[in-house]
Amino acid sequence: MTNCSLSNVWVTGAGITSAIGQGQSAFADALFRGEHAFGIMKRPGRQKESIFIGAELAPMLPADRIAKRLWRGASLTSQAALITLLEAWEEAGLDDVDPTRIGLIIGGSNVQQREQLLTYDSYADRPLYTRPTYALTFMDSDLCGICTEQFNIKGFAYTIGGASASGQAAVIAGAEAIRSGQADVVIALGALMDLSYLECQALRSLGAMGSDRYAGEPDAACRPFDRARDGFIYGEACGAIVLERAEHAVARGQQAYARIAGWGMATDGNRNPNPSAEGETRAVQQALNSAELGAREIDYINTHGTGSAIGDETELQVIRDCGLEQAYLNATKSITGHGLSAAGNVELVATLLQIKNAMLHPTRNLYDPIDPALRWVADQSVEHEIRNALSLSMGFGGMNTAVILQRL
Repeated sequence: MTNCSLSNVWVTGAGITSAIGQGQSAFADALFRGEHAFGIMKRPGRQKESIFIGAELAPMLPADRIAKRLWRGASLTSQAALITLLEAWEEAGLDDVDPTRIGLIIGGSNVQQREQLLTYDSYADRPLYTRPTYALTFMDSDLCGICTEQFNIKGFAYTIGGASASGQAAVIAGAEAIRSGQADVVIALGALMDLSYLECQALRSLGAMGSDRYAGEPDAACRPFDRARDGFIYGEACGAIVLERAEHAVARGQQAYARIAGWGMATDGNRNPNPSAEGETRAVQQALNSAELGAREIDYINTHGTGSAIGDETELQVIRDCGLEQAYLNATKSITGHGLSAAGNVELVATLLQIKNAMLHPTRNLYDPIDPALRWVADQSVEHEIRNALSLSMGFGGMNTAVILQRL
């Protein structure tokens, strides 16, 4: 392997739990075939009066290694975190790593709204009987607690919130922690954001979430960058990425997917959900500068691509303004749905799998691109050996992140 120095951060493991497949193998098979899991959502607490389209996980089964005591008391978000982290942990071979040199950063805040709504409904008429464990589970820090207990992580652990950029923000924070010497290994996890019907309705009323137009056609509802798009479609998901100091990985003989070559983070100075080309451009330029790459050296872009009316237009403007038109483009959310806090992390996992397989996944429902001149991967997968991949994430409140993965 090349590029081994103290300042280099490698990706040595990944885990994924998604509606299209749990675990890398099932996820990759569905991803490259463009198979979806969209439908009318049925999970308790998701529907009331309005009907919401989304992609929900199949039932999760705990691995033998996960403590039954922890699993029984875990929320949907926590269960997804445990099984996703386990896959990444075992692939990276972390059992023999000093636990005081492992850190955990969870991307996402306020991620268990449906769980809280169900608790309120259960105890509204008998508040004195509220289960004591609710004092722990309503806090985001409980995700850190349950994961660090299961995996004996004793370095540091915290959550980081950046709306839909949270998952990627966790990766950036993890890379910076390794470069600063805080840890040899950092696991960045994008938490499953468990929406209730209240959040779904608010996002629909805001104009962000679709889909009134495709209420009777769930498979057609999620269509990033297509002229007929009408908003994002939610998808339950959780991703985990193991970041490791390059010299540490080499010393223990651990293989790597890619190098985290560069990253950028910029805010818009804007509380509202509307995007900013200026803020997104600064994040991209920071990533290119830190990676010491020119725009034309980026040969693949994993877009944020939500299917929003303004957001998709703005993102393509940024790609053109930054001179990235030569790169292949696709939109993972067209297949998985929008995982919100998990999205940036899940899409980095999708990018790693595309690097590994030398294959780019299709973009569903892209029949009439808003800019047909760009290099779209549309209805079928494309063979391509990625050299430098750029992944973009943007979140409400003016959060913009960009990460560059470089093949080793």
